[in-house]
Amino acid sequence: MPHRQSPIPTLWLMTDERLGEGLWAALRRLPRGSGVVFRHYATAARERRAVFRRVARVARARGLVVVRAGERAGFGEDGVHGAAGGSGLRTAPAHDRREAVAAVRRGAEVLFVSPVFATRSHPGAEVLGGRKARRIAQGLPVVVIALGGMDARRFRKLAGFEGWAAIDAWGSRGSGAK
Repeated sequence: MPHRQSPIPTLWLMTDERLGEGLWAALRRLPRGSGVVFRHYATAARERRAVFRRVARVARARGLVVVRAGERAGFGEDGVHGAAGGSGLRTAPAHDRREAVAAVRRGAEVLFVSPVFATRSHPGAEVLGGRKARRIAQGLPVVVIALGGMDARRFRKLAGFEGWAAIDAWGSRGSGAK
């Protein structure tokens, strides 16, 4: 893993359209030094850029790290999520071992292993559970983040992960980092 000047966040918010206006409250709930993966895949390009600029401003003011999903870097982010190019922090999803190894070969420093538990983001998807999720990134030189139905309480019961990420846990009904 390349040497970094700042630590890699262990708490993450994964954004999407489901958060709606609750996105701004979720950003306020994140502790300083946390990360944000800006996804908003279903938002039209022009609106997506405007929302991202606003997220980036809030993140800078709050000391948060922002990576942008699905696009090359160049809009003020600290890195990219799932994209083959870009500079800064490189993060990637990993749903199985093959995907995890491929992401590391492409330069990922952080893997979001999912879905550890059932999640509203992927209803009906096969749930990995803690043991299977841990094995996906076992021995790889990356920071491993649990994703999928996560919150602080569930994370405390898991072993083998450096941190956790969520959408709903940071939303208005979520428990955040409590």
